[in-house]
Amino acid sequence: MDKETSSLIKGYIEKAKDKLKIAASLLDDGAYDDAVSRAYYAAFHATSAVLLTEGLSTDTHRGLINLFGLHFIKTNKIGKKYGRYLSNLKDDRETGDYEVFSTIDETVAKKAIVEAKEFVSAIERYLSQQ
Repeated sequence: MDKETSSLIKGYIEKAKDKLKIAASLLDDGAYDDAVSRAYYAAFHATSAVLLTEGLSTDTHRGLINLFGLHFIKTNKIGKKYGRYLSNLKDDRETGDYEVFSTIDETVAKKAIVEAKEFVSAIERYLSQQ
């Protein structure tokens, strides 16, 4: 892997960790929609990092999820539950960001943050083995 790609991967992981911190702060403030959004983006950035290990990138959220599923979940490089986590986080983010009367409450936000933390940790473990 070249130096530029390695640097991008590290940058994406740092950005993912920053989003997790922000999500926790938003949860504490009762901003549940925004906490879920930041939790999703933590997973999004971690996914962007891991896709780079295969020379992959995409411009869309759906493309990112599809590439992750094809190259990491279906190949058993990363556990199946993480594919579900990513899809669920995306769905919850869209609910929180776009629905006028959002169903995102404290319970949903806490679950999203827990899953995003697990997701980022799983990606970090995978990257450390590469």
